[in-house]
Amino acid sequence: MKTEIETIRGETPGVTYELIVHRFAGSEDAAPHVYIQAALHADERPGVAALHYLIPMLQDAEAQGHVKGSITIVPHANPIGAAQHLFSNHLGRFSGATRVNFNRDFPVPEADGNRRLDDAGSASFAEKRLKSRLLELADPCPIVLDLHCDDEGLQYLYVPEDLWPEMAVLAACLDAEAALLWDQGSDRAFEEAVFEQMRAKAKASGGDLSGHCISTVELRGQLDVDPGRARKDAEGLFGFLQARGVVTGASTTAPELRQDFCGKPIRNVDMVDAPAGGTILFHVAPGDRVKVGQLLAEIIVSPGVEDGVAKVQATQAGLVLTRRARRFIRMGDNLMKIIGENAVVEGYQGALED
Repeated sequence: MKTEIETIRGETPGVTYELIVHRFAGSEDAAPHVYIQAALHADERPGVAALHYLIPMLQDAEAQGHVKGSITIVPHANPIGAAQHLFSNHLGRFSGATRVNFNRDFPVPEADGNRRLDDAGSASFAEKRLKSRLLELADPCPIVLDLHCDDEGLQYLYVPEDLWPEMAVLAACLDAEAALLWDQGSDRAFEEAVFEQMRAKAKASGGDLSGHCISTVELRGQLDVDPGRARKDAEGLFGFLQARGVVTGASTTAPELRQDFCGKPIRNVDMVDAPAGGTILFHVAPGDRVKVGQLLAEIIVSPGVEDGVAKVQATQAGLVLTRRARRFIRMGDNLMKIIGENAVVEGYQGALED
């Protein structure tokens, strides 16, 4: 493994950020190249923990000559967000400089199939140069994984519909419980920007996307960080690399999807928002199956007062995918996500939340 430390110049004198890049040189040019990053939302740590265990596994495989495809790993993809703390609270999702979500506004290919990137010397915000550099690292790879997590949630994936069901092997290896399939983007998340470049390259060479993989991998919730889960995630990622021929050696047959696996279009997700502000009393948890009319949560608006609670009920049957981690909420904020059998919004575009 070769480790490189790249420098992202800040906006003011004396401020720089370090981007750590680990590279495994594959022994076969024809084997798939892989890019994996974690903590693009800098306050989401399960992916960092998973890579902590995956990297030594890959080092052992490399020492035995089993790494066939080149692998690039960026365990802390957002050193800018990692440094943002206010009154001891870590603010890793949005940029303090531009107020833009760190996983939005990545440059996508233009009509000619090429994207315009900010280089190291460009006079722009550091986050724009960082986003451009991450894309430069990912673009040569047909397999790209962006490790994230939710507030509280199941193990699930975001997957372009064009790559499903071929990418079901990733869900099986990670023991994922769900996948959200999208066909249109509008907010230029990292996944969208990478896939659009994949599609442009494929179109130029005949349109074949077989063997390609791009996914935002949601590794449960923000507090689901412990050795057992991290090792299991690392083993799942390693198994996926074996299944795709990136790593060889002793391996077992790729597992099957869970019997209770739920793979649905993103437009089937019901974003349940709070009808009032107050203290949340949840009556269901991620993984629960709910019926129409079932009580999902109560929001205490006026404690101890008759009719001082706003009740939230399910509008359709489905699987509870995520719920809010903090137990205080504003009116209109997202309370939970439920995957239903039917489309909630036809022709849905973009991300589910800011």
